[in-house]
Amino acid sequence: MAEEAGLLSQDQTHREKHKPKTTCLDHYDLLCPDLSLQKACLSAILYGENCEVTYSQLCELLKYAVLGKSHVPKPSWCQLLHQNHLNKVVVFILKGMSQLLFYRFYLEFGFLRKTFKHKFHLPPPSLNFLSDIIGMLYRRMSECSNISKVSINLQNNPIIQKYGCKKVGLTRCLLTKEEMKTFHFPLQGSPNCENFILTKCNGSVTDCSPLFGLDCEMCLTSKGRELTRISLVAEGGYCVMDELVKPDDKILDYLTSFSGITKKILHPVTTKLKDVQAHLKELLPPDAVLVGHSLDVDLRALKMIHPHVIDTSLLYVGKQGRRFKLKFLAKVILGKDIQCPNMLGHDAIEDARTTLELAQYFLKYGPKKVAKLNLEAVACLQEVKTAAQHVLECLESVGQKLLFLTQDNNEFSSQNCRTIKCLSNKEVLEQARVEIPLFPFSIVQFSFDPFSFIPSEDTKKRMMIKWMEMSTVYAGPFSKNCNLVVLKKIFHSFGPVHSMTLVFETHRPHLCIQYEVLEAAQLAIESMNGTVVEGFCIKVQRPVTEFTLECDNLVKELEQDSENQGTLYIAGVNETFKVQLLQQSNLFLGLKAVILPKDAKSREQKDYCFLKFKTFGNAERALEILSGKNWNLKGRHALTPRHLQVWLKGLQLESVRPPRLQVVHPLLEKQTFQTPEVNHLKRLACRWSRKIEKLYYSLSPGTLCLILLPGTKSAFGSLSGLGMMKIKDEEECDTPSICE
Repeated sequence: MAEEAGLLSQDQTHREKHKPKTTCLDHYDLLCPDLSLQKACLSAILYGENCEVTYSQLCELLKYAVLGKSHVPKPSWCQLLHQNHLNKVVVFILKGMSQLLFYRFYLEFGFLRKTFKHKFHLPPPSLNFLSDIIGMLYRRMSECSNISKVSINLQNNPIIQKYGCKKVGLTRCLLTKEEMKTFHFPLQGSPNCENFILTKCNGSVTDCSPLFGLDCEMCLTSKGRELTRISLVAEGGYCVMDELVKPDDKILDYLTSFSGITKKILHPVTTKLKDVQAHLKELLPPDAVLVGHSLDVDLRALKMIHPHVIDTSLLYVGKQGRRFKLKFLAKVILGKDIQCPNMLGHDAIEDARTTLELAQYFLKYGPKKVAKLNLEAVACLQEVKTAAQHVLECLESVGQKLLFLTQDNNEFSSQNCRTIKCLSNKEVLEQARVEIPLFPFSIVQFSFDPFSFIPSEDTKKRMMIKWMEMSTVYAGPFSKNCNLVVLKKIFHSFGPVHSMTLVFETHRPHLCIQYEVLEAAQLAIESMNGTVVEGFCIKVQRPVTEFTLECDNLVKELEQDSENQGTLYIAGVNETFKVQLLQQSNLFLGLKAVILPKDAKSREQKDYCFLKFKTFGNAERALEILSGKNWNLKGRHALTPRHLQVWLKGLQLESVRPPRLQVVHPLLEKQTFQTPEVNHLKRLACRWSRKIEKLYYSLSPGTLCLILLPGTKSAFGSLSGLGMMKIKDEEECDTPSICE
């Protein structure tokens, strides 16, 4: 089954030689770098909807950056072009920092936000953060090997808790309708499943019903992931269906490293999705049970709904819902190797047969025997072993060493790493200037312990309130007989509205409009403040609170964020906008990407979009055209990077903001106004932003630089991280800016 992968966007049309290269995909931010540039460069990243990059994906990039395609596969989530022109790789780790704290001290981290164009989420750090990305082994990781020696408490095993100790029948292993809904299986009436086909397997399932292993391979098209191969295996292990499928839409990436499918293989194929749907319906008996690994993905690729399923990733579930990889389960449970690295992609028949055998093993031997295998311990040991085969082993294979600078007291076990222990961040900084030029790959870790003790829930809450109030405007005064329909239409034209209420506390009515995105609120202020509506000159302004006092400055800085440079926010778009835009793409020089957000529940396209251009000038000219009489759209330069929008939506505000007027007790007044801890952290953030800036500009041109804020895990809660990356360009100025 194909996993998430990245691609380099391609021309949307070949009719005109000099038309701009434009990619238009929902949810994704794709850029097409100029392939004529003979210097190392990064393409934009094909994130998933949550804009998250995992540690294993980071490891992919680092290995490829150091060794190139002749030694390791290309990373699956981004494109590093002309890798052989890379000079060095440097990773700065800001231990104790998280995405939440970065945006809490956004103004203070001026260099980072203005310089690093590619930003992405990181999951909360594991105990062995460095091991996850580069293969450094904590000596205390030997504790992992002791897990298997400890007597197993079966009662705490999630498999025993769900199925009990006794053997179970087939029907007990089926996913319930609620479970299918939870794990996003296609169901009748579910969003985005309107055009899905039913398998018509509505017969009564018993413990004797037939099992069929299913696996699909996908490619990436202009409409997302689409089916390229389906394999179905019956009990006994024989294949009853193995078909290549040609997608209807233009293929952007064959995902060959996962699917094994190439352009040459698919070229003569005439079979379409509707053909395999019909064939599958004929093959399956009424009481057929489909078995797969993350089967929801396969069924969505098939655009089919099937009521009776066993998902081996959920059957062999680990603690806290951990889902083990098929390759891991095949080795541990069945003793067989699949998805071997020397093969071109996955073998769909082999994967389908493996899932079927895993289900049969569970039914034959029962939950107790599976629990005794202690999959968690085995996985832990394997992770330790695999970690040693990551970047460090790759470096050793070409006779190179890694530099690691830290003041962390934990010791590392690696012969191929030059570890320098420092007494302070200042010493780490000094050593970095001296040592980095001597190594092809360096990791510099700074410790920001004071930041890790900030209460996360309170900070989250304040961040959400701040963003909510920045996205809220008050408009008025209006006539007492104002036309609400007209007013709603006016203010809806600037972007998606979360809520709109009339305020009657004033002499004349006002409107309170809370927008879903910051750009809409800012556009409403810029467009409507001081205008005359129904005979009244109105003001459009944000509420004045402690959270919005510096809003104008923050909006200005957000607009100058490197990720927003050349990006437009456009309101009032409809479903035909994308087609119209591409048809007239010759008007929009430098257009690189069209981002069309969708509603999380209905999956319908929102009435706004983001357009990415090569330069700020390209974006300015496009804004003039789109706001002209031929297009009549409203827009402005973007303020919120894609990863920030997604992250903010994920923050849950548990309680409503307290009343605006708060009486401060005289004894607390001094503490309220001084807040020395926060001021100290602001100064610290600004100072270290300058120091990292100077260190960055000391790097040689052509250096791939990653900044990792790994997030935190503490008594105050778990916080996700933030990653940034950039290749230091020869054309950059070597003079750092001033942070005040």
